[in-house]
Amino acid sequence: MKAFLVKLLLLPVLLSTPALFAQKAPEGIWQGYDGEWRHVSRQLIALADATPAEKFAWHPAAGVRSTSEVYMHIAIANFYLLSVTGPKMPADLKQDMEKTVTSKAKVIDWLKRSLDAVKEAHLAAKPTDLEGTVHIADRDATVDGMYLRIIVHANEHMGQLIAYARMTGVVPPWSKN
Repeated sequence: MKAFLVKLLLLPVLLSTPALFAQKAPEGIWQGYDGEWRHVSRQLIALADATPAEKFAWHPAAGVRSTSEVYMHIAIANFYLLSVTGPKMPADLKQDMEKTVTSKAKVIDWLKRSLDAVKEAHLAAKPTDLEGTVHIADRDATVDGMYLRIIVHANEHMGQLIAYARMTGVVPPWSKN
């Protein structure tokens, strides 16, 4: 029994030893982020592609964002939140674009640009970059925390867009089976 307990206590040390020497990224968000980002990106694009162009102007009530405005809000937020971590905002991105870019093709183009910008920046980041501190609004955050905010924000509005789609008779492509 004593030998078993010793082995049990040493097991975590033995399992962590390769990680100490392999110079791996820290466990946590870093390891799963890229796959999750690809997933939400694919779904956002698939849903936008499946939505008829005339539905991009639809909104559930007065004063609530239209479908195109939600997609543009995601794109603008992706660029803005990413810019807090270092990359510059695109020179052709204007503050009023949530309201002025409404055509399906242009909205999807901006959405793809923003999703790709986040993907490329995250893939280029080193684990030590993610530990850095940045300032946003009235607080400090880690770069890793900013990437978490970006993915949470995209998924939050994905839920909104799924509701919009279903209310307008659009079935999310991944749920047709």
